[in-house]
Amino acid sequence: MGRYFPAVAAAMVVFLLLSTASHGGRREPNIKNSEQSFVFNYTLAKAIVEYASAVYMTDLTAMYTWTCSRCNDLTQGFEVRCIIVDVENCLQAFIGVDHNLNAIIVAIRGTQENSVQNWIEDLVWKQVYLNYPNMPDAKVHTGFYSAYNNTLLRPVITNAVRKARKLYGDISIIVTGHSMGGAMASFCALDLAISLGSDDVHLMTFGQPRIGNAVFASYFAKIVPNTIRVTHEHDIVPHLPPYFSFLRDLTYHHFPREVWEHTVDGNTTFQVCDDSGEDPDCCRSVFALFLSASDHLTYMGVDMGADDWSTCRIVMAHSVEQLRSYLTSNIIMSKNPVDVIFVDHSVQIDLSTSS
Repeated sequence: MGRYFPAVAAAMVVFLLLSTASHGGRREPNIKNSEQSFVFNYTLAKAIVEYASAVYMTDLTAMYTWTCSRCNDLTQGFEVRCIIVDVENCLQAFIGVDHNLNAIIVAIRGTQENSVQNWIEDLVWKQVYLNYPNMPDAKVHTGFYSAYNNTLLRPVITNAVRKARKLYGDISIIVTGHSMGGAMASFCALDLAISLGSDDVHLMTFGQPRIGNAVFASYFAKIVPNTIRVTHEHDIVPHLPPYFSFLRDLTYHHFPREVWEHTVDGNTTFQVCDDSGEDPDCCRSVFALFLSASDHLTYMGVDMGADDWSTCRIVMAHSVEQLRSYLTSNIIMSKNPVDVIFVDHSVQIDLSTSS
């Protein structure tokens, strides 16, 4: 459909959060908007959260062929263009084209080994100055920044996006991720917006932590204005690293705009928050004692946990071997073959099926 109606699809994507539409009989939950003229598109967000969930799947062969158990519903027909697996750093991502949205999708996996609680406890809150021009005094989280910028993710994603645009034209780009994947997706969107232009890049994350200080959040809002951070009920992760209103210039600060999924009088409501990034009436209104790790694992009714909680490196390495066997035993007859980039022990192995 997107190939034949690019203008309509582009209008749907341009500003992820500003369009509303009839959704084929789907019953949508309540959507509560702030005073600003800002409307949340539930169906579009549901499609994006399904991509953020699918990137957690450990069966790379099923992801390659887009036949995994989460590769259905609103993401059917997705064309995978590139799969990235970094076994050492437990990182995974895919890039492809959603022809219904007429958009390139970039999904980055969070690194939740063993349990969410352990991951939260192991987080370090150190900040470093952002190494971008024209952003004085902007500081970001060391680990999140390095996970995207100092690994294979940045160059391979950038290259894959450029290749997809060369094939399909200057279509929009939607970057997504959940948890730490959302943090890395934010740095990815920032990087792509600087190199490709803000109007082309859109970001929607789910349950992401804070990634920088207030100065950084201000810059980010200007460079990547087409942004939504979905939070869920009492999810603890969006509250980390901590924000203190009386130390707003020194502590971490979310960029806008948050959409808070929560229950009001028994009904699911998506509350579109103000443009401060730290709306006290949204997820920040949850008392600290009631914060939950379990609310982090479901967004919009979609499972956001990994399908295998064993050691990430073992699972990924095994899955790569399975995919390698698949590629060598099958003759891939496709005009748009998939690039598969695998990294282990600082050695890059390119399983690309393209020339």
